[in-house]
Amino acid sequence: MITRIHVNQHVIRRNHKTGEREPVLTVKRGRQNTYAHEVEILGPSKVVYSPDKPLSCGAKVWIETEASVETKRTPPERG
Repeated sequence: MITRIHVNQHVIRRNHKTGEREPVLTVKRGRQNTYAHEVEILGPSKVVYSPDKPLSCGAKVWIETEASVETKRTPPERG
C-alpha cells in the first residue's frame, strides 16, 4: 500500500500566528492519517508534484513510498 506524506501549510500558518507547535506533517496510508513533527522513510520514495490532480486534502506536492514509515510527534526544542 502506498503511503503519502505532505506538509500542511495551514497548520504552519496557524502555528506561526498562535505560537503553537502542532504537527505539520500528514502521513496518509489508506484511510488513516497520522500527524507528526518528524517522519523517517525506511526505503525508496519519490516526490510528486501534481498541480492538476491534487490530493483530496488539496496538497499538490507530496512524498510517496511503499516502505515503512516511522513518525515522531514531539515538537523540536525551541532555541
